[in-house]
Amino acid sequence: MAKREALRELQNRLAERLQAAMTELPGASWLAVQCAGRGLIFPLRMAGEIFTAAGVLSVPHTQPWFLGVANLRGGLHGVVDLGSFLGLRERPLALDNLHDQARLLALNPAIGAHCALLVDRLAGLRNAGQLTALADDGQRRPSFAAGRYRDEQGQVWQEIDLAVLAQQEQFLGIAA
Repeated sequence: MAKREALRELQNRLAERLQAAMTELPGASWLAVQCAGRGLIFPLRMAGEIFTAAGVLSVPHTQPWFLGVANLRGGLHGVVDLGSFLGLRERPLALDNLHDQARLLALNPAIGAHCALLVDRLAGLRNAGQLTALADDGQRRPSFAAGRYRDEQGQVWQEIDLAVLAQQEQFLGIAA
């Protein structure tokens, strides 16, 4: 019971900070998440609502990283295991064995994709003052992988451009 209350309190604080960040002066702000032990950040303007990872119905004959569909606020959304899609883990997470911190992040409706990303856990909000841009390390990355940053604790964060991701042929090709 205490875990549920603490989780609800964290979600409320995150929602309040998200709302405050969206009304502040323009600047770089990101939603930080963890997927398979890696830090990922999404520009706030591209992120939509956050939901618990319950109620996902599997869809047969799809890619392993496409977990199925979920009804999120009355809209049908495809659900992608982001860690599996990015190749950060060998197998997609099992729908019947998701941990309590797993969340669905719906893409902003302005992107035009009715999709939600399954992430392992939320890691809060970040702003430009908290992150230092890293120089290009010469590694080839997909077009949706934007800048890389390091925070004060030394954690590296890879920015994902959700609008570009949503237009990728591989991302759209869910059929097996």
